[in-house]
Order: sequence, then C-alpha cells, then structure tokens
Amino acid sequence: MLKRIIFLWLLLLASAAIADDHVHEFKLANGLKVLVQEDHRSPVVVSQVWYRAGSIDEYNGTTGVAHVLEHMMFKGTKKVPAGQFSRIVAAAGGRENAFTSRDYTVYFQQLEKSKLPLSMKLEADRMANLNMSDSEYAKEIQVVMEERRWRTEDKPQAQVGEQLMSTVFEVHPYGRPVIGWMNDLEQMTAQDARDWYQRWYAPNNATLVVVGDVDPQQVFKLAQKYFGPLKAHKLVKRKQQAEPEQKGERRAVVKAPAKLPYLAMAYHVPSLRDPEKDWEPYALEILSGVLDGNASSRLSRNLVRRDRIAVDVSSGYDAVNRGPSLFEFDGTPSEGTSVEDLELAIRSEIENLKENGVTEDELQRVKAQVIAADVYKRDSMFYQAMQIGMMESTGLSWKALAEYPKHLQAVTAEQVQAVARKYLVDGQLTVATLDPQPVDESKPKHKEMQHAH
Repeated sequence: MLKRIIFLWLLLLASAAIADDHVHEFKLANGLKVLVQEDHRSPVVVSQVWYRAGSIDEYNGTTGVAHVLEHMMFKGTKKVPAGQFSRIVAAAGGRENAFTSRDYTVYFQQLEKSKLPLSMKLEADRMANLNMSDSEYAKEIQVVMEERRWRTEDKPQAQVGEQLMSTVFEVHPYGRPVIGWMNDLEQMTAQDARDWYQRWYAPNNATLVVVGDVDPQQVFKLAQKYFGPLKAHKLVKRKQQAEPEQKGERRAVVKAPAKLPYLAMAYHVPSLRDPEKDWEPYALEILSGVLDGNASSRLSRNLVRRDRIAVDVSSGYDAVNRGPSLFEFDGTPSEGTSVEDLELAIRSEIENLKENGVTEDELQRVKAQVIAADVYKRDSMFYQAMQIGMMESTGLSWKALAEYPKHLQAVTAEQVQAVARKYLVDGQLTVATLDPQPVDESKPKHKEMQHAH
C-alpha cells in the first residue's frame, strides 16, 4: 500500500510544477536521455540516474541480481577505490543513495549546485568502468542476504506480502521478490552480477534527471562532457510476459511467529498505458481515495472507528508500472476479531460501493485532495525528479504529468462504480493471511540495517 501512497503524492507534488516550468529534454548521440527541470528556490541540485532494469528483467535462478548489482555499484572503479564513492559525495557536502524496484534501479545525489559536475563525473565513471572484484562481491552478497533476513524473514507481514505476490502472479516476474529468493542469493556469483551490469548498464538504457538551481544548457554540456564519450550497448530484446487470466479465487496462508493476524487481498486491474485515452486507471485512483483517501474515507470510518473490526485497514492502487497492476487491501483485525471477519467486512464495503456507487460529496472530497496537494508542488526538488524519472522509466513520458490532475478531475461517480463492478470481482481475487504462531522471545532477531553505502 505504501508504494501507491508514495506514488500518488509524488505525482501530485510534481505535476503542477511541471505544468508551470517546462522540462528541458535532450538526448546524447549514445542514447542517454537528459531531462532538466529548473527550480531556483535554493542553490541546490538533485541528480538522478535511472536505469530501465529492475527485477522484472531477471531470470529464474538469479532473482535479486538487480539489487545485488545496486550494492556493487558502490564498490569502486579504477579511479574511485571501493568505499570512496560515498565519502567523496559526503566530503562535497552532499548526500546520496540508491534503490532497486521491480521496474528500474536509481542512483541519486543531492548537492550544492556547483558540485553537479562531480556527481556526473562519478556516475559516468561507474556506468562504464565498474571494478567488480570477487572479494568485494563475496562480502557484499552476505550483506544482501542479511538484508533479506531482517526485511522479510523476521517480519511476518512482509512474508504475507511476498506470498501474496507469488500467488497472484503465477507467471509474471512481479511474482518474485525484488530482493530475491534466499536460495538464489546463496548460489549467485560475481559473474551473475557482472553479466547484469554488461546487459543493462548503458547510456542507451538510462535517463539522467536533474532538478534544481541550474541552467538547462549548461547541464546538457556537462552531460555531453561526462556521459557523451560512453558507448551505447546493443540491448537484449525484452520479451514482454503477460500474466494469464485468473479464473478463480486464490488463497494462501502463512504460518509464522507473530502476535497478531494479518490480511492481504489483491485484484487484477489495468495499468496506465495511454494517458490521454485511458480512463479506467484514473477512476481506480479515485476509487482508492474513496475507500482509503483520509480519516473520513470508508474503510477507516466504518471498519476501524464505527464497527471496530480492524486496528488498521487500507487500500491502494498503483497505475504506473511496466507490468500489470493490482488493487490491494490489507489490514489487522481487532482483538477478538478474525481475519475472516475482516475480509467479509472489506468485501461488504466493496459490494456496497458496487451496488450504491459513491456520493457526490465523496467524489468532490477526493478531488479536493488532489487540488490541495498541488499547494505542495514545489516542496521537494527530489520528488519532482523522482516523478519525472518514474514516468520515463515505465514507458510513459514526463509530458503526461501536467495533465494527470485534469484526468482525475474528469472522473465521474458512474465511472468509479463501473470499475469497481468490473474489476473487484471474486474470480480476480487473491487472499493471503497470517496465521500467528507462538513467538519465541529468546530467539535473537537479525539486526536492522541501513540501506546506505
């Protein structure tokens, strides 16, 4: 659910800003796309390199390799020894990090504007000259395995989420965890990571996004200087995998040590593919807002405060993906209430909405949230850059951002009801539940790790 919330806020923070201030688009001869957004409020610049390579591009047997390579990108080149990348950025007064998702891998720095050349120099160097030694790999793969332990294996709700995804997607790569299956990590080699790097880390598979107190033409010249000499790769032809139609309800149960039960549900729904012609994704966004947009939305009002069936309950929809989308629910039942009771209550809310629709007040409240969010459109250069990169890396365009609020505003109550009736149906439902087992308090937990380099 968190991803959908983050996405919608990123979208709303960035959309009006992009409508007001033109994004400058350049393309180098080697295929690198450069997108520059001016924001002169403070002498700061955010620089992000987006590679269109995530867990969606992995093969069985090497799940998690995209994330492993992200870690290895901080292990040095001939010019920058292992461990020095982050120190150099910190010494320049900046901060940096990276993350891997299903659809892309992103590396970013936030610096005083005069330090932008440093950022580009470092990123261009490791785009082409990564020095991946067996000894550094052997240390880092242990770090990744430990990360999997504390992120997933020590967290029952994360185990349920992982089980839900592998049940709802029987064929599509989205069914595999971004961090990878432990067995694959245990058997992975440095060569697997090198192969991934050679396959996808190329200027013609990347987008450079720069937002801040900059001159677009100067940014383009810097990009030309540092990234221009890098050679394009012949990219592997991607085979688009489609998830076969689900033809009946699916269920999974996770038995794990925990104090409380937990419920996760997912329905197959469409992703945004044509921002101008599609209407269903916008209606699904509004539907999610009606159910779980704020404290007065239906799930919180009825299931948490009125009926006290749930301690917490939420819904979410993420329209922007390279692959298929889901409409999801999750929640923790109140003491004395079962996950079955909570599931029935959620399904009752869905049926009520399908039968009686949404009120004009609800519709206007959700749309007002969209407008209110625009007030914060310039709060963060980082999130402006994030939204531009996200749209570009999923096959859409930053140009669609300016029109997004308009499309949400155009959604009617009838359209919200229509998508609920069409997609929130039993045959498209997958349910995963946590069956709590006794907790052994004497068993040590794995130490939580900061995902920094």
